[in-house]
Amino acid sequence: MKIKPLQIGSLIIDNPFVLAPLAGYTDLPFRLLCREYGAGLVFSEMISCHGLSYHQQKTCDMLKSTPQERPVAIQLFGSEPAVMGKAAALISREPIDCIDLNMGCPVKKVTKKGAGAALMKSPELAAGIIRAVCANTDKPVTVKFRSGWTHQSKNAPEFAQMAEEAGASAVTIHARTWSDGFSGTVDWDIIAAVKRKISIPVIGNGDILSYEQGLAMMEKTGCDGVMIGRATLGNPWIFQQEKPSPDPRIRLIALKRHLQLIADFCDPQWALSKIRSHAGKYFKGLPHGASIRNDIYQATEFSQVRELVDMLLQEPSFAQEPEEQGKQQTDND
Repeated sequence: MKIKPLQIGSLIIDNPFVLAPLAGYTDLPFRLLCREYGAGLVFSEMISCHGLSYHQQKTCDMLKSTPQERPVAIQLFGSEPAVMGKAAALISREPIDCIDLNMGCPVKKVTKKGAGAALMKSPELAAGIIRAVCANTDKPVTVKFRSGWTHQSKNAPEFAQMAEEAGASAVTIHARTWSDGFSGTVDWDIIAAVKRKISIPVIGNGDILSYEQGLAMMEKTGCDGVMIGRATLGNPWIFQQEKPSPDPRIRLIALKRHLQLIADFCDPQWALSKIRSHAGKYFKGLPHGASIRNDIYQATEFSQVRELVDMLLQEPSFAQEPEEQGKQQTDND
């Protein structure tokens, strides 16, 4: 299957395979890493509209970006049109390319406030939010939502039509219901139904574990792009058609680059707990992977994690140079 660029408003994305917003994971260093490995567009973690409106430092820090990661989308969540519009205006001052609205998060602390997937039960409120955001930005606005609230109330096609009429430039469908959470079978038929219903681009999402599965989703459903989330962790080359060889050194090189990006753009010690979670995923399925993960989890300093990776790269079992995978490498790794 020959893939085509994904166009969201005036934004043209060469590779329609994009990085999903993942709470706790898709910070600036990881977004940069995924861009270097081929992701056409990267999404921030979901950001509270209230946190931005109140200028909370921790929330505002989540907007940190750099030209190398563009195109980048910032994902907002909230349930009040006026506050979402105000947050959109603030975001639009930043060097970003797109604003995404979270209407699919199933987490209770989000839905109990009427945000996330709860908005699928209130399409009129959702429409008001989309209109308010579109009125306060010159960036394309996208909406991410689910198949529906339950299997008895799958309303994604109608919700998508509402989003288009309210001004959205594209939609992303996580093909599960709120009641599924992150388990259960992904329903590709609902993605196809949404695609038939609207004229704006549709991005499919849910349990894509490989580039080949993404292509299959596009071919079967007709969707215009594929969003990949959890399968990117420890596997940032998933956006590439050419897969790396199953060489453990590949993973070490990717992790080393990831650690360098953290050192460049974050307070490494502050990020230590986050990198423990990330780093452990690079060694899933490797010989002695459990032992390596344990060493990482026990590290009390960011420098110790970097030293461990450097040491592993010197070991004979990891010493064979991998084939060139087309990834952009830096001279100062």
